[in-house]
Amino acid sequence: MSRLSSIRLHPRKMLVFAGLLGGALMPLTTQGQESPAHVLRAGASTSNITPWLDISINGNMTDVKAGYIHDELNVRCLVLDDGHKKVAIAVCDACTVPLSIVDAAKARIAETTGIAADHVLISATHTHSSGCLASGFQSDPDPAYQKFVTTRIVDGVRRAVQQLEPARVGWGVGKEPDQVFNRRWFLKPGTVPADPFGKTTDRVQMNPGAGNPNLVEPAGPVDPDVTVLFAETPFDRPIGMLANYALHYVGGVGGGHVSADYFGAFAGEVKKLMDADRANPPFVAMMSNGASGDINNINVRTPQPALEPYAKIRLVATELAVDAAEVEAGILPRTDVSLDARSMVLQLKVRKPSPTELEDAKKVVDAAGGVKAEMKTMPQIYARETVLLADYPDTVPVTIQALRVGELGIIAIPCEVFVEIGMEIKQKSPLQTTMLIELANGYNGYLPTRKHHELGGYETWRARSSYLEVGAAEAIVSASLELLTEVARSKPAAVPATAK
Repeated sequence: MSRLSSIRLHPRKMLVFAGLLGGALMPLTTQGQESPAHVLRAGASTSNITPWLDISINGNMTDVKAGYIHDELNVRCLVLDDGHKKVAIAVCDACTVPLSIVDAAKARIAETTGIAADHVLISATHTHSSGCLASGFQSDPDPAYQKFVTTRIVDGVRRAVQQLEPARVGWGVGKEPDQVFNRRWFLKPGTVPADPFGKTTDRVQMNPGAGNPNLVEPAGPVDPDVTVLFAETPFDRPIGMLANYALHYVGGVGGGHVSADYFGAFAGEVKKLMDADRANPPFVAMMSNGASGDINNINVRTPQPALEPYAKIRLVATELAVDAAEVEAGILPRTDVSLDARSMVLQLKVRKPSPTELEDAKKVVDAAGGVKAEMKTMPQIYARETVLLADYPDTVPVTIQALRVGELGIIAIPCEVFVEIGMEIKQKSPLQTTMLIELANGYNGYLPTRKHHELGGYETWRARSSYLEVGAAEAIVSASLELLTEVARSKPAAVPATAK
C-alpha cells in the first residue's frame, strides 16, 4: 500500500485494492468485462557507462578532464513487445552520442535480439558533465570509451529483452512551467555583443546574465509538458517509465565532476516516490530531453542566489519526479496496445565557410599555434571550428525516427531542437499524444528555425555544434509529420482501455 498512498489513491488503484481485499485478481474492463488475453510485454534495464578518471568531459569550450565521479552514468533501456513487433528505447547519460556509436549498437542489437534497427531509439540526455563520446569544441573522445559505451548500450537492450514479461502500458502529460526559461533574449538596442567572428549583426543574446538591466523580452516560448510513458505488470508492479521534458540541462556541478545531472537524479527520485526502489526485477525510470535547444533553467529576470553544487539539480529532479508520479497515478494502463516504427534519412546541406572566411580563420589558428594547440579566446575557438568544419562533406545524413505505442507518438531528432519546432510537431501530430526526444540517433548540432537564424546568437554561430543549412528545420518538421502520419495509419481500431 505504501506506493499507492505515497502519491495519491487514484480510482484505478482503488479498484485494485478493492479486488485484493475481495480475493479477486482478474483485471476488469471499464464495462466490467474480462480483459483480452495478454499480448503486450515490457522489460527494462540499466547499464553503467561511468567513465574512468582523466577522460575528457563534453560540454565546455575548453577541454576538462574528469577528476571525480559524483554519481554514476547509465544507459536506461525500455523494450516493448506487442506480439508482432518490438521497439527498444535506450537513453544514455551523455552529452551527445555520435552516429557511429548509434549505428554500431543498432546493428549488434538487431543481430542479438532480432529487433529491427529502425525500431531502436538511442538518445543522449545532454548532461554536460559526462564522458566525451563525440568531438566538440576542444574535447575529443577516447576510442576505448566509445567502444565501451557501444557495448553497454547493446547489453542494456539485451538485458531488457531478457526481462520481458506480461505488461500493460499507459501515457499522459503533466505540466511543470516553473523550471524552464527561454535563454535567448532581445536586449536594448546597441547592447548585444559582437559574435566570435567580429560581426555585430546578432539581435539576441544567449544567457545575457541574471538581472541584466538591458533585458527586453525572451526571443521564444517554453514548453512545460512533462510527458510520461509507463509500463507495469498486470499485478501493479512497475517495470519502466520514460519521461520527457524540454530542459537543456541544469549544471552547477563541481569542477571536473562526472554527473548525470538532473536526468540521473530524476530516476532515483521517481523510484523513491513510487516506493519502487526495491522492485524485482528493478524498476527503471528515465528522463529524456525534449526540444530544448533554446531552453535552460535560469530565470535571468532577477539576480540569482549562489547555490552549493548540485542544489539546483536536486530541486529540478524532485519537482519533475513529483510531476511524473502524479501523471502516472492518473494513467489508465492498457494491454491492447500495438507498436510501430518508421525512420527516414535526410541529406541536408552543411553551412561551410567561404574561401575568404576559411583563409581568415586559418590565420587566427596559425597565430595561436595550430589546430592542435589550446585556443584561449572565443575568436580563436570559432576560428578553429571554421577550419575543422571546412573538411565536412557538403551534405550529411540526418536520421528522423517515429515510434508509436498505442496512441502515443515518439519523434526522435538528432539535433538540439529549438522549442518552437517541438511545439509545432506536437500540435500538428495526428496522434493523441506526442513526445519529441532530441539528440537521438546521432548528433547534427543545433536546429534553430529560419527566424532564429536571422536573429543570430550562439546557437546559430557556425561550428561543429551548429552547421546544418538554414532551412533544415522545415525539412525535419515535414519529415517528422510524415513519419508520424505513417505510424498513426498503422494503428488498429481503438479498444476500450482496461482499468485495474
